[in-house]
Amino acid sequence: MSERYEYMSHRLLRRWVRDVASGVEGELMAVVNENVSDTAAERWMELAYIRAASGREFSTAVANVEPAADQPRTATGRPPDAKP
Repeated sequence: MSERYEYMSHRLLRRWVRDVASGVEGELMAVVNENVSDTAAERWMELAYIRAASGREFSTAVANVEPAADQPRTATGRPPDAKP
């Protein structure tokens, strides 16, 4: 039996994204090619792991991930990646 998951690169890693299935936005933390089968027959899916503003992470199909229009603001009102 092979490994149960494999990390993959993605152009939106560490960016603010939206899950089109749920409408929830958050930071794309990882993209994983994961064996989701609980039987002997393997079934692999590419899953995106998103950390919502609440701090909870959830997974969705990679095809459901799109860039979010608005980036979250920090306490100073600047985007998190803005230089002072």
